[in-house]
Amino acid sequence: MNIDDDLLQAFVDGAVGPAERAAVEAALQADPDTARRVLRLVEQKRLLKERFDPVMQEPIPERLRLRRPAWMAYARAAAVLAVGVAIGLVAPSPWRAGSVPAPVATAPAPAFAGLPARAARAHVVYAAEVRHPVEVDASQQDHLVAWLSKRLGTPLKVPVLAEDGFELLGGRLLPGPEGPVAQFMYQEGTGKRLTLYVSARSKQEGPTAFRFVQEGTVPVFYWIDGNWGYALSGDIDKAALSRVSTSVYRQLNP
Repeated sequence: MNIDDDLLQAFVDGAVGPAERAAVEAALQADPDTARRVLRLVEQKRLLKERFDPVMQEPIPERLRLRRPAWMAYARAAAVLAVGVAIGLVAPSPWRAGSVPAPVATAPAPAFAGLPARAARAHVVYAAEVRHPVEVDASQQDHLVAWLSKRLGTPLKVPVLAEDGFELLGGRLLPGPEGPVAQFMYQEGTGKRLTLYVSARSKQEGPTAFRFVQEGTVPVFYWIDGNWGYALSGDIDKAALSRVSTSVYRQLNP
């Protein structure tokens, strides 16, 4: 299947079928460039929603409900044209080579290599899903934990993040460089999501204390403890992500 920009945009918008979704997810795991393109589309979508959603939610002025002058149709057409031009000016376009600035990292890390990059990539793929964000939902938590623990070959714990405003949505099994990987997803009231990525330590990764890195648009706190690596990713500010990561670490290491 040709993984072009139209297909990636449809994937980000949740408008692809099962076969297309599987093809894109496979490409994201195998091709760093495809993953970077998806990150840019996700960021573009966020910027558009941030800029234009408030306008869409404004009430229609009462004076416009009372009468519809003949010139209104022309004014509406002009407004639509102006918004279209504004979108073209302010939004980064993935279809024009070189038009999107390179992601700014707050800590040195090779692009899409290593634990935090893999966690960020998985977060981008699944946190945007509306209908299928997890493979097994929180209503089957016991089954989820037992299944993932068996596949990873280690007893897993699911941190409780209710005090930080996040509830467990569920989790899924993912492929990793050293075998199966577990991903747990959490969501707060406004819809923001966090993902906890649990993976066997790569042969190239030694013990690592708490570290923060910005992978594209995704902030990640990660650490390696024994034979296992953990990474918490989410669209929240660094201080909040640090606080939640500390809570996760303490629950995993009582």
